[in-house]
Amino acid sequence: MVNITFIDADGNSFTVDAAVTSTLMETAIAHEIPSIVGFCGGMCSCGTCHCYPEGEVATRLPAISENEEEMLGRVLDRRPSSRLGCQIPVNASLDGLTVRLPSRQRVP
Repeated sequence: MVNITFIDADGNSFTVDAAVTSTLMETAIAHEIPSIVGFCGGMCSCGTCHCYPEGEVATRLPAISENEEEMLGRVLDRRPSSRLGCQIPVNASLDGLTVRLPSRQRVP
């Protein structure tokens, strides 16, 4: 398992074990992390798994594809670190990754 920490817009931290067969989005949904919805089911077509990976571990993420870049152009509160969780496969090199979540995806 790979240790991933999600931090929501209110500063609540959720550290979970992620399976290497999943994506960040699938991991968040499986662990009921608020603020990651994944309406499109991981098809890179809705932006509801928008997140901000951070820290040294984030430098190990795969490059942003053209399709992901296009979808990120439509999200609110985009930052230089913005990614779509559905496009980030979990692997052992991501152990210890921290992912912040945008306030506009906050679940009431």
